[in-house]
This record gives sequence, structure tokens and C-alpha cells, in this order.
Amino acid sequence: MSVKKLGYLGFSASNIDAWRDYATGTLGLMDAGTRNDTLFLRMDSRNWRVAVHPGAADDLLYAGFEASNRAEMLEIAERLKEMGISVEQADSKLLAQRGVIDLVSCLDPSGIKIEVYYGASELYEEPFISPTGVSGFLTQDQGLGHYVLSVEDIERSLDFYIRGLGMELSDIIDWQVNPDVKLQVNFLHCNRRHHSLALIQAPASKKLHHFMLEVSSFDDVGRAYDRVSEKNEIVMTLGRHTNDHMYSFYGVTPSGFAVEYGWGARPIESDWSVVRYDSISMWGHKFMGTGA
Repeated sequence: MSVKKLGYLGFSASNIDAWRDYATGTLGLMDAGTRNDTLFLRMDSRNWRVAVHPGAADDLLYAGFEASNRAEMLEIAERLKEMGISVEQADSKLLAQRGVIDLVSCLDPSGIKIEVYYGASELYEEPFISPTGVSGFLTQDQGLGHYVLSVEDIERSLDFYIRGLGMELSDIIDWQVNPDVKLQVNFLHCNRRHHSLALIQAPASKKLHHFMLEVSSFDDVGRAYDRVSEKNEIVMTLGRHTNDHMYSFYGVTPSGFAVEYGWGARPIESDWSVVRYDSISMWGHKFMGTGA
């Protein structure tokens, strides 16, 4: 039994107003309001997908993974306990904040809070409307998108996410960042999305390397690229990845970590086999020396 999808992400940010302007005016997310000084953002029919909490860390606070029902959530919680991991049951206050029926949480080997929940809130009566005219974000059975963590212990992290949460390895890239630095990136999936999480064993000032949003058309990517270029906030230029075949670019967020904005990724199929790559991209994705 595995988690079904990446449901939401929570960030710590030192400038909530800058995040509101960036998320709505650049990324095209919908402002879902502020509660207890926390900014909530929508990208589909869910009541929220991204929460930005006030804080000095400017990093990832937590990730929420969705289970289909209570029985599956409890089965995952029990497996984590058998691995010696402390699992906490959410109280009514946290359930109300997240807008879910039930939730359990624990810490991953890097100290990131991982929440496994079921019963998220839908808002079909209040349709998602992008302030920048984005035609839509690809979520549904594939979840929010993905995020990439810099971890200190890759083996413990892989064990947590694969044995604990039930995710599967998609593939590995041995990434030659420069002549002196080579990093191995491990990509994990829990549904048809090529990866909902990737792990890099590398020293970094932030645990979160980047998170990714997938839009419904290539034109959505192009228009966002123009918006980010005009502000000189491109981290990596437009390119196409070797493993998931996504067309994307990377921009810097107000918190300093990056966001990948893409379209056209290939899904995991029933006959998928794990392979490895020597390059992250077929073309493009050139570093611009900005951001994370």
C-alpha cells in the first residue's frame, strides 16, 4: 500500500506579501485567502494546494501525501511505526487548518514533516480562476506536481519514502553539474506522474531545491517564461528533460529556492523499467546564475 499522490506543500517565508504577488502574478495561482497569517493558494478544485507560512527559514516546512481512505492511511502509519518512526495523530485544530478528514504525521530523515491524510476539501462551487490566464494545471490523479530535496543520507531517505510511504523508483540521473561536482538524483513516483519527489545527496543551504507545477499547454509555459524573464528571475532556461521528457524552465521564488514550470511530461506506464541517465536534459536548461 502506498500514498496515492502529492497533495500539498507548506513553505516558510520571510515575506508573505512578496509570495502573494509572485504566486498570483507570475505563477498564475489563485489567492485562497490568508488565515492565521498564512497565505493559501489554489491551482484546481481543491480548497488549497500551497500554503505559505510566516517564518525566517524560507524553506519547505511540510509535504502532504494523500491516501485513498482511512484504512490506507492507517496501514501506512503502522508500517512507519514498524520502521521505528514516531507517528503523530493530528488534532482537530490541524485537521481544520488542512481541510482534511484525518491526518497522521512524522519526520523524514532530513527533518521534513510528512503528513499522510485522506479526505481533502473540494470547492467545485468556486471554480479555480488563474489571475494570469493559465489554462489549467495538471493535477487530478497525479497530484500537485513534484518537489526535490537535498538530503544528507540518501539511503535512509530512500528507505523512508520507498519502504515507508510505498513509493517506487522511476530512474536515476548521474548529473555532472560541473567538472568538479557530480550528483546522483533519485526520482520516485506513486502514481502516473513520472516523479512526485526526487532526492539529491548534496550539501545545500536549503532542504528544498525546487518544486514543480505542470500546466495544461505549452503556451502557458511560454507566457510564464516571458513574465519571469522580464523580471530577470530565470534560474535555468527553457529545456527538455531526459527522463520525464518535460518541457520546462526554472525561476527563483521570493524564498530563494526554485520553481520548475513545465508541460508535456510522459507518464509512468505499466511496462515501466528503471533506467539511468548521464544528463538531466536533451537540450536547454542552461544555468543563468540566479536563485537557488
